[in-house]
Amino acid sequence: MSLAITYSAPLRFAPLPPRSSERFARRSPNDEPRGERVATRDGRELVLRPIEPGDVAALQRCFSRLSPEDIRRRFLHAMSELPAQMAQRLCQVDPALETAFVLMDESTTPAEMRGVGRVYVDQSADNAEFSVLVEHDWTRLGLGALLMQRLVDDCRRRNLAEIWGYVLLENRPMLELCKELGFVRRLLPSEPGTAQISLALAPR
Repeated sequence: MSLAITYSAPLRFAPLPPRSSERFARRSPNDEPRGERVATRDGRELVLRPIEPGDVAALQRCFSRLSPEDIRRRFLHAMSELPAQMAQRLCQVDPALETAFVLMDESTTPAEMRGVGRVYVDQSADNAEFSVLVEHDWTRLGLGALLMQRLVDDCRRRNLAEIWGYVLLENRPMLELCKELGFVRRLLPSEPGTAQISLALAPR
């Protein structure tokens, strides 16, 4: 609360500035971004949290920074832009059937999305399809592995039998990552150049 000194005359002095101890005090926990702070291998810091409806603009900006190769690897076909309607849909998650995590860079204004991972649950098949995307300048820093592990944990929490996804054979970093996590690969004769990778989830 600001402090004002008032005299009987109609003259008012401006509020005194806060003490230096207040101006430079640590921010309260309520001021911190919601989510978990994580560090990359090169020491940069991001916030890992569930995606929110207000992330539409950040998601579109993230898409605009992707190369055509990145887009094809993530969506398995070319796309020149991410339409607003599609971005809104991706940010409106039905928690009964979807989970989506984002990695937010709070060092910029506005905050930028550097990675996103999600699963779509097929209740009838007792499994979930995953997708993971990390911005090119933030790859090879352990973020893809972080997102994949959180998605696997979420599927285990849901007591699903399997998590799976489609990956282009040229996307060797993703294939290597999933191999390290225990996924098995199956080639698709009907989809040349594409593999289906899956991980059986043992009950906890």
